[in-house]
Amino acid sequence: MSDLSKLVKAYDVRGVVPDQLNESVARALGTAFVEMLRESGDDADQIVIAHDMRESGPGLSAAFGRGVNAAGAAVLGIGLASTDELYYASGSLGLPGAMFTASHNPARYNGIKLCRAGARPVGQDSGLAVVRRRAEQLLADLNAKADGPARVETRDLLRDYAAHLRSLVDLSGIRPLKVIVDAGNGMGGYTVPAVLGDQVLPALPLTIVPMYFELDGSFPNHEANPLDPANLADLQRAIREQGADIGIAFDGDADRCFIIDENGDPVSPSAITALVAVRELARFPGSTVIHNLITSAAVPEIITEHGGKPVRSRVGHSFIKAEMARTNAVFGGEHSAHYYFRDFWFADTGMLAAMHVLAALGGQERPLSELGAEYERYAASGEINSTVADVPAKVEEVRSAFPGAAVDELDGMTVTLPDGAWFNLRASNTEPLLRLNVEAPKPDRMASLRDEVLAIVRR
Repeated sequence: MSDLSKLVKAYDVRGVVPDQLNESVARALGTAFVEMLRESGDDADQIVIAHDMRESGPGLSAAFGRGVNAAGAAVLGIGLASTDELYYASGSLGLPGAMFTASHNPARYNGIKLCRAGARPVGQDSGLAVVRRRAEQLLADLNAKADGPARVETRDLLRDYAAHLRSLVDLSGIRPLKVIVDAGNGMGGYTVPAVLGDQVLPALPLTIVPMYFELDGSFPNHEANPLDPANLADLQRAIREQGADIGIAFDGDADRCFIIDENGDPVSPSAITALVAVRELARFPGSTVIHNLITSAAVPEIITEHGGKPVRSRVGHSFIKAEMARTNAVFGGEHSAHYYFRDFWFADTGMLAAMHVLAALGGQERPLSELGAEYERYAASGEINSTVADVPAKVEEVRSAFPGAAVDELDGMTVTLPDGAWFNLRASNTEPLLRLNVEAPKPDRMASLRDEVLAIVRR
């Protein structure tokens, strides 16, 4: 029997094309997805399917659609889209969805993000393991499902998606801003002109300067992963040279955004989480806001100061989305620049987060560096990865080095010291890595604690 365990991950499907993911596998996954939905009591009469700019996207998504048809369900194809546009389609139309993307992975990869109707996530524990097992069975029996009648409808939802986002954040009255956007040859090059430009809706007081808007899944300029500082260098240089007010970098499927200030300096995702939280709490006083456990300690402080209820979550979108649904949270933010909105079916959208930042910046006169400083209270290391042979043993070695500290194990090990400094040590789900995040009231204290922990981890 085919083994898809290396392809079907904890949260999505992702692998090398065609070695791991090809049209036969995509077709089997399409059938398996419909069957899983029906077995769990969900309506699966029609599935909405989209793909990003990767060369393999059209063929794989069409094959998945044939699998959907083979299971007796219809396909609504929306063609090229960002991941959050697929979530918009799933949420607004009430349909389960499949987004073909490998996000920021290199060109040879592709993958699928699956969701139930209303953009509700499908992960390992919420249907993905069932999809994998059923697809493996289908691949083992070439006669398992004959192609059904081709029931495929196509629709362009770009204008509707853009109009929906503009209905959530009004940018029409802000001061004029010069905005440089690095789309990394990803789907931001498709969605930014529609949402922030005048391609399908009236112009906003924004001068958009495009960088790498040509859709190209080979990523000829740099990887479409804004969390890697190397991929921000071109944008930072352009901001300084052109005197822009703000820079925005999107990842490949444009569900994450990274913000750069007028000096070319990154604004931390924790600061963006706090800024957006304050704006949403002004609209919905007393609401819950979710943050993962490695965002800055400033985030829950600022949420509380503005009358909100901070709730700490494990790292990962399935945990954040589950907590948001459980608490009816208005907003959620992660250190990885994923931002989730109740107004957007609890799903993540980098575009909506960027619009909140533009509204906050354009609604007052100070530069972004000053505005962002309000939300940056502590010195943070960022995530540092170390390869280790025995992850559990190394975690215990670090724990024993801090005998008087407070320790919690919501996700990995978080150690909080009496002076307010803290660190989190988490094992990777997929590699023999330990991930370290450190924060302290002052930069020198952060550096000394970081070096102390790393010395133990790496010896």
